[in-house]
Amino acid sequence: MASESKKSGGIVETIKTIVYALLIAGVFRTLFFQPFWIPSGSMKETLLIGDFLFVNKMSYGYSYASCPSLYLPAVGIDIDAKDLCGWADGDNSRLFGSEPDRGDVAVFRHPVTGRDFIKRVIGMPGDQIQMIRGVLHINGTPVELDQQPDFVEDAAPQGPQGLRPRCANGPVGTGGTCIKERFEETLPNGRSYSILNIGNQGSDNTPVYNVPEGHYFMMGDNRDNSSDSRVPSVAGGVGFVPFENLIGKANRVMFSSAGNSMLFFWTWRGDRFFEKIE
Repeated sequence: MASESKKSGGIVETIKTIVYALLIAGVFRTLFFQPFWIPSGSMKETLLIGDFLFVNKMSYGYSYASCPSLYLPAVGIDIDAKDLCGWADGDNSRLFGSEPDRGDVAVFRHPVTGRDFIKRVIGMPGDQIQMIRGVLHINGTPVELDQQPDFVEDAAPQGPQGLRPRCANGPVGTGGTCIKERFEETLPNGRSYSILNIGNQGSDNTPVYNVPEGHYFMMGDNRDNSSDSRVPSVAGGVGFVPFENLIGKANRVMFSSAGNSMLFFWTWRGDRFFEKIE
């Protein structure tokens, strides 16, 4: 009898330990850092498919979007942040709120779907944003562009989704060399980073976007391969992103996998450990 009681007590203690660990992990993820795995090439070359990073949630303060979401369609799990913290939604404000800097790489919740996106903060509240012949204009002034050596990568499926890169040198067969033009773009506040160009397309020439108060204009660094604020959210893009939808700032890549899974350590990219995000 004593043995059975001891065994039962051990099971209870194990369950309590697991529950406490999950609670601590949930609090840590909600308040401090959220892991993020880069699934697409919209932020190349700043972020590559397979980069793993932590998003600093303390950067911009807290809102309903700070609560974690869990989306696992394969097993039918779809827990949205609004399911947990919907009571904090609706006034476009934040607790301990801090405005992002122009040029920050930020994770945010899509205004319509609620899925997590990562892009660069380009337009601030009150700004006028426009693309003219592929050149970003902020409040009527073109940003500074400095051409760099081409960005070169293998024309092969990338990441778990097997996404193939788009190339400026046309359709390239598997195993070939995929080339994109690369430029250093410098924002009015002096923030510089690389952007990529594939070719001329509709998003290279846009109307003037007037960024509303309390909202931000987001763009991917891989300009011709990014769904961002240049297309309204109801039309499949991102549109203007409300302040409360920001989740946090991405500062550094922890490690990066060139394979189908982050667990395949033999595919990790040796040159991207703790890489600073510009």
